[in-house]
Amino acid sequence: MTQILAIDQGTTSSRAIVFDGDLRPKASAQKEFTQHFPASGWVEHDPEEIWDSVVEVCKGALAKGGDVAAIGITNQRETVVLWDRETGEAVHNAIVWQDRRTAEMCAQLKAEGHEAMVQEKTGLLLDPYFSGTKLAWLLDNVDGVRARAEAGKLAFGTIDSFLIWRLTGGARHVTDATNAARTLLYNIREGRWDDDILSMLNIPAAILPEVLDSGADFGETTEFGGSIPILGVAGDQQAATVGQACFEPGMLKSTYGTGCFALLNTGDTLVTSQNRMLGTIAYQFDGKPTYALEGSIFIAGAVVQWLRDGLQIIKDAPESAPLAEQADPSQTLYMVPAFTGLGAPYWDPDARGAIFGLTRNSGPAEFARAALESVGFQTRDLLEAMAADYPGETGTVRVDGGMTASDWTMQFLSDILGAPVDRPEVLETTALGAAWIAGNRAGIYPDQEAFAARWAVDRTFQPQMDDGTRKARYAGWKDAIARTLSDHGK
Repeated sequence: MTQILAIDQGTTSSRAIVFDGDLRPKASAQKEFTQHFPASGWVEHDPEEIWDSVVEVCKGALAKGGDVAAIGITNQRETVVLWDRETGEAVHNAIVWQDRRTAEMCAQLKAEGHEAMVQEKTGLLLDPYFSGTKLAWLLDNVDGVRARAEAGKLAFGTIDSFLIWRLTGGARHVTDATNAARTLLYNIREGRWDDDILSMLNIPAAILPEVLDSGADFGETTEFGGSIPILGVAGDQQAATVGQACFEPGMLKSTYGTGCFALLNTGDTLVTSQNRMLGTIAYQFDGKPTYALEGSIFIAGAVVQWLRDGLQIIKDAPESAPLAEQADPSQTLYMVPAFTGLGAPYWDPDARGAIFGLTRNSGPAEFARAALESVGFQTRDLLEAMAADYPGETGTVRVDGGMTASDWTMQFLSDILGAPVDRPEVLETTALGAAWIAGNRAGIYPDQEAFAARWAVDRTFQPQMDDGTRKARYAGWKDAIARTLSDHGK
């Protein structure tokens, strides 16, 4: 058998893709699941619904694609599940990476002077985005949970850990280094859970999973018939970095899913950002981490979902770009999609969305254009901050994810960056990265160098906007951001 099943468990849907021996997608299935918003800035998922969706799509893809030699898993990062070791049942809904309920806790920890220590050890900042404070919230706010955790009766994990636990029938409580690196609890310099941070957040070590390489033996599942090994795991943005073959320092990818996440490979060097970027692990093989600088935007594709579900001005996502093209060129609207706060480089959990420049003539087309342009503006924010942190040369931006199918959106991205943008032949690079990690571990897929040689560009977008317009448009965006920031962010 030369085929691999990639499980891509995302923020709004679960997907499974069977890749053939030549790393081509052969069969797939996808299923959306419910988003729960119990309070302003809170976002939750039902772990049982996630599990059911994963099983359904795996069975669907395998029915069409045939037998596989191994499984690779990639997942929404930072989302927290806490479950009972005996029953496998979650004690509460999963708290999603977008959730901001621990903003006050993070502000208090910052005020007490802990952020420098946290950044030094984890590469991360004290923000509700990361798993650690979400876990602390569960321990402190769900009845009886802390006592059960301290008695060793509960298990914590990000979505990959929860899925592996279920797939292996509770035999394995594990994660990989890229997911551990996003918890705020893992020392990425020393490769271990950090006692100082666990103590700071009052989290018992007994509930934490074992941390493995991205390519490793994560156990076997019989959920789909015969026994299939799970041989690759990586958080979604790290899997996309692998799928884009960004194996050399200075290589850069930007993924456009629910959010947007740019990763810059920094090799053996963990760069401590001076511009509120994140240090993280891009991937880890043979016990050796490769580091990256990362910028995180919370709302990218989700702004198109808002146009569809909130404003109801489109029926499906592909309608957004044709609608944007119809916008009145004499109007300049700026949409700051801070629905769940602002990520890098602002890190303002209290900011909320805003639109500037409205006139009586503003309508659906202008809203659609401003929504899509917001993704380009936010990406430029990230890349400018990265360039200030990273001393080396960076290459052309490689883009992937669902939004990159829109030529209009990618052309604006190139225009506002003033730089070329490469879109690969395979847009679903997140699943591809997970498949390659597992397939390489299984001895089916080629090594890094041969895999990178197969990467192929579908289209390169070249900037067409003149410098004066670019500067004026970006200055308008920065003004809109300044008006949107909360007192916390200013």
